[in-house]
Amino acid sequence: MTTIAILGPEHSQSWQAAAQFDPGAAIRAYPHVRDLLAAFDAHLADYAILPVYNTREGEKKQSFRLFDQIRTGFWIDNILLQGNLSLGVFDEGTTIGDLQLLIGQREVFIQCEEFIEERVPGITEMSVQDVARTVADIRQGGDTAGRAVIDSPDALAALGLRVIERELAPHNRTRYAVLGHTLAETTGYDATTLITDPLDDRVGLLVDILGEFSRRGISIIDMRAENDIKTQKLRIYLEAEGHIRNAALASAIEHIESRVIQQRGVIRVLGSFPRVDMRTKHIRSFGFIGTGDMSRWFARRLESEGYEVQLTGRSTALRPEEMIPRVDVVVVCVPISVTSETVRRYGPLLAPGKALILLAGESEQTIASALAATNEAVEVMLVHNLWGPQAATMKDKNAIVVRTSRSGMFCSEFEAFLYKHGADICHDSASKHDLLMGIGQKLPTVISVALAMTLNENRITSEDIASHCTLTSLYPILAMSRVHSQNPRTYAEIMSTAGDSRKIVLDFARNLDTVMRMADAAAIAELATLIDGNAEHLSEPFLKARMEQAKAVDEVLGRMI
Repeated sequence: MTTIAILGPEHSQSWQAAAQFDPGAAIRAYPHVRDLLAAFDAHLADYAILPVYNTREGEKKQSFRLFDQIRTGFWIDNILLQGNLSLGVFDEGTTIGDLQLLIGQREVFIQCEEFIEERVPGITEMSVQDVARTVADIRQGGDTAGRAVIDSPDALAALGLRVIERELAPHNRTRYAVLGHTLAETTGYDATTLITDPLDDRVGLLVDILGEFSRRGISIIDMRAENDIKTQKLRIYLEAEGHIRNAALASAIEHIESRVIQQRGVIRVLGSFPRVDMRTKHIRSFGFIGTGDMSRWFARRLESEGYEVQLTGRSTALRPEEMIPRVDVVVVCVPISVTSETVRRYGPLLAPGKALILLAGESEQTIASALAATNEAVEVMLVHNLWGPQAATMKDKNAIVVRTSRSGMFCSEFEAFLYKHGADICHDSASKHDLLMGIGQKLPTVISVALAMTLNENRITSEDIASHCTLTSLYPILAMSRVHSQNPRTYAEIMSTAGDSRKIVLDFARNLDTVMRMADAAAIAELATLIDGNAEHLSEPFLKARMEQAKAVDEVLGRMI
């Protein structure tokens, strides 16, 4: 029979957590964490269960401080337990107004703080380790008047106490760590806990450690740093997304030890387990219309967050008509030129209460099509991610979000997903987005294609460019190279979109003609005045910041050329 070691007596919350983990297990209760861990290390129990976090109380510091004593076994799973706490009295007829003394374990007073302050302010609190023994002693002494106990309803019933208040701490949930003797297998939606040996602190140590996770796109779920009690050296606890067998996570740990801390063996993996999400999630599943690289890029990251993801397109047996009824959110990720057509075709299939998210580069026309094609109870939002499928992460990448009057909780949850992964989110109206995309995408693309045509027509080679260009003049060359080294269809679609972005290109062509006429006429003074006027519009802070960026780019380019 499986044996589980817990803290606390029968019917306690830890007992309930153990029963939830394995209803058929034999449960052994220990009075102190130290005793529990000693029994587990000696293989007197197959599993050990410890409370590590409570939504009202916060982290259980005692448990975490003793994790460094675990030399065998791993943190392999978690139990989330709804902490139902009730108020029980000894005597018939006792009301809240009669109470003089509250009895319970220390943590329940913290969890029920709001109730105590509002309903029994100033009452004496008696914190005890063994509630059952204390109740027995009170009964034996005969002084039960005005006494009450806070505990779970089952524990109060087992003690023969009468419940007068059923729910003292709403939204009270406790997370329990399950310790086992072998590492848990990978599930695809995992987290790993780490703890360091006491470290010699230095300036920037924590930032450098976190940077190794950040640059690999690994989110930190939980972290705390405190001084070791004995040595007063720094000890760091981390919970990171991913299983320890994940290559990116293993690489981060290796680099932290070898390059940041510069000492091998100072990071100990406490364990890996299926990830626990204390947040409320409304979305269960996503369905992508479109199976291109960008769809698959987003699908992988959504799956890593625990969402179910389905993809449908021309290359899949699954058809959109079959997929749409099965998912909560439909994501359209197809070429710009067919986005509106796709929305008009499949939008009517979305049931009320679902959501449609458009991963598109043009908003005004696309959103209008989506609002017209879907039920009024369907959420609609457009997201324009300004990165391609080659990007390792979303961190520090721009994402334009165009919300509509029908953007609700599903849309907000997807936006939170972008934010969590480090995207820089900007909210635009549909018309503003399209106009600014003329600057950010259409105009640079048009210039890049025209520049490449000019180089071709004049037989200017790559060697000529490298030997005759300044670092600054290489900037448009870099943009040109980006356009011509990726999928040409993508950039053809960008150049061909209608809407306000086209106005930017046409205005640029007109202004280019004006500047060339002034240059041909050698109108030096007029051109200088024009440049001064442009600089005033752009503003000194903007120009200064961009010049700093240019210097940084020049420094990198100078080493590469």
